[in-house]
Amino acid sequence: MAKVRKKKRTHIPHNDTSAKTSQGARRPKSMVIRMGAGDVGSSVTQLSRDFRAMMEPDTASRLKASRPSSERRANKLKDYTSMAGPLGVTHLFLFSRSNSGNVHLRVALHPRGPTLTFRVDHYALCKDIARAQKHPRGGGTEYLHAPLLVMNNFTSAEAGGEKDPIKKQLESLTTTVFQSMFPPISPQSTPLSSIRRILLLNREAQADGTYVISLRHYAITTRRTGVSKRIRRFDAREQRLREKKSGAALPNLGKLEDVAEYLLDPAAGGYTSASETELDTDAEVEVLETTTQKVLSRKELQRQQEARKQNGEKDDVPDSSARTASNVEKRAVKLVELGPRMRLRMVKVEEGICEGRVMWNEFVTKSKAGEKDLEAKWTKKRQEKEARKKEQRENVERKRLAKKNAKLNSGKDGDGEGEQSEDEEWDSDELDAWDEDDDTADEGGGEDGEQDEMEE
Repeated sequence: MAKVRKKKRTHIPHNDTSAKTSQGARRPKSMVIRMGAGDVGSSVTQLSRDFRAMMEPDTASRLKASRPSSERRANKLKDYTSMAGPLGVTHLFLFSRSNSGNVHLRVALHPRGPTLTFRVDHYALCKDIARAQKHPRGGGTEYLHAPLLVMNNFTSAEAGGEKDPIKKQLESLTTTVFQSMFPPISPQSTPLSSIRRILLLNREAQADGTYVISLRHYAITTRRTGVSKRIRRFDAREQRLREKKSGAALPNLGKLEDVAEYLLDPAAGGYTSASETELDTDAEVEVLETTTQKVLSRKELQRQQEARKQNGEKDDVPDSSARTASNVEKRAVKLVELGPRMRLRMVKVEEGICEGRVMWNEFVTKSKAGEKDLEAKWTKKRQEKEARKKEQRENVERKRLAKKNAKLNSGKDGDGEGEQSEDEEWDSDELDAWDEDDDTADEGGGEDGEQDEMEE
């Protein structure tokens, strides 16, 4: 029997593990959406694009108007949630603007929620940050890997031994949601070369108890220390990077009589200049350079050992520190901000994806009786929804049995095929009618407008 051919160049094998993390779980994928299209304005549109670039590479970065999951004005939240399942999307980031002009960011976990609603108090775009820097970081290979998530001050210490259960649950939920945005790293298997960016989330301490998070996005850059800037220009790696950016080649030494005049010139950053100290660096680390080593076979190892014995040398192999001491170099680590920069204030936490029972609201505080009434309201709504679903299923099954009995009685199986297909299509629409009537998703920030009115 002939062997079945397996295509390897153009087809993904079944045992592909690229979509899984080192722990075996599925890699998180996100979708950054601008709700309302032209209603949000050009600044919020650019902010959503910058946020989408920050979430690279596991995000839908090519949302176009010709696709079903595009950012058209007519698209609703239900259109994106229906496409999130087949695409394997786990996080939804929704940017919207309320009627009062406030910008909101909703972070929703697919498919069951919850949804965290943040008000964007202040934000700065990537182009604004690059314009304010002397040497901005250009586009490179940093976005080929997910950023390293650094979270600070997310768990607050209780003073005087007092514990607020609602506050603790809110901190735990927020920490879990943000930690699941990116794939976890493993110290044993994650290569250091893949960590090129850092996403810093810092919770600011507020006296009034509000939940405010500051978001920063940086690129990690390294430079060799202990070497003058002018000597670094002769390095082959530095020269290749400089040629890619500006096209400049080696410096012109034709007007100088000696190389020492170029290296020791204090006016241009030579050894006698104070600029070689590089005080603007954040920290210095020791890095082991990767070198190629030849793997010897057993016969070659035995041959070398016999040669050492004949020459009277010791057969001990030097330790790793002695072998790699010459390959260790000091490098200065520096962070260059890429953007965007945002100041987020949490205003609401609700169940489901932008619909469901509100678990916490900054502007509305309910009493025990109000919470019981709200719980009874949602329980009744859930029961009515299940009853409608059950009724529709019974109607569809009853009509199918009636058509089947009519077909058997008439004895005309071939004449009623066209009518049967039309009836089945109508029954499927009737089966989904309860979902369309009960669709109460927040499309344009309806509750955000109510919050603004209460705040005023």
